[in-house]
Amino acid sequence: MVNNTEKTLQVKDLKVHYETPTGDVKAVDGVSFDVYRGECLGVVGESGCGKSTAAYGILRLVQHPGKIVDGKIDVDGITVSQLNEEEFRKIRATKLSLIPQGAMNSLNPTMNIGAQIKDLIVTHEKSIKSTDLSHRIDGLLRKVGLPLRVVKMFPHELSGGMKQRVCIAIGIALNPSLVIADESTSALDVVVQRIVAQTLKNVQREMGVSMVMIGHDMGLMAQMVDRIAVMYAGNIVEISPIKEFFSNPRHPYSKVLIDSIPSLKERKPLKLVEGITHDPRNPPPGCIYQLRCPLANETCRTKSPLWRNLKEGHQVACHLIEDEDHVAA
Repeated sequence: MVNNTEKTLQVKDLKVHYETPTGDVKAVDGVSFDVYRGECLGVVGESGCGKSTAAYGILRLVQHPGKIVDGKIDVDGITVSQLNEEEFRKIRATKLSLIPQGAMNSLNPTMNIGAQIKDLIVTHEKSIKSTDLSHRIDGLLRKVGLPLRVVKMFPHELSGGMKQRVCIAIGIALNPSLVIADESTSALDVVVQRIVAQTLKNVQREMGVSMVMIGHDMGLMAQMVDRIAVMYAGNIVEISPIKEFFSNPRHPYSKVLIDSIPSLKERKPLKLVEGITHDPRNPPPGCIYQLRCPLANETCRTKSPLWRNLKEGHQVACHLIEDEDHVAA
């Protein structure tokens, strides 16, 4: 756990909806969390729970028919959610950065790697000298473990792992305060996944940058992040230091996620989340997880749970958990 109270990112009540002919799909429905200076926060949950949509909402990159309905977002003390598009574009380039999921779709196939990195830097640092620019690009490639010959290569000449590391280099080129890595190790084989993940971690530690790592690989999260946030149906239901989370998960959904991880040491049937989720256009009253929770009671069906503080840094939204501290504000 990073011992730092300075916050790089503060997200308060973020809501992102998708318009449909039969009503808005509430993809992200009031998400709040903080990321501290130098911290890596993991965001996990099943496919469709709103992880990536929340990230794109923070970056103001939600595409139609999506729309940001509400939310306050602060980056380095600046309330970026109040900025106009031109002002926010400058912030997004220099303070916020996205490492996207699909490297193949993110790189320009008609430009070599050096030209793509150069294009980004020159766009925002027009006065940079050519010699300084070359040294900067070489340094970025070294930082992500790529040989300098990559600078003259095109995306189709690189492996999937190399392309993903190029995306990391582009993501850190302007020394951002916060990097959001959206499923950056997906669509890669296991060995390459570990290489890319370790590259991310090395970059994060070396630069002291804050990071939000979105994914579904619980084993990878256990090795990479300082804290973890669990999302279900557009809501965060638990936030915890990573060691505490795996040793003592408190939300029923978190427990099912951990129990669903296959084990090589012990042969046991995997647990599944029973039932089906609610219609995201019309969430039920009460707890968002009630329709699939075997422990749900009448309170769960009628009243939304408040955040409850447990041990330091561990919060859960569940009526079944007794406060060990107090109800969070």
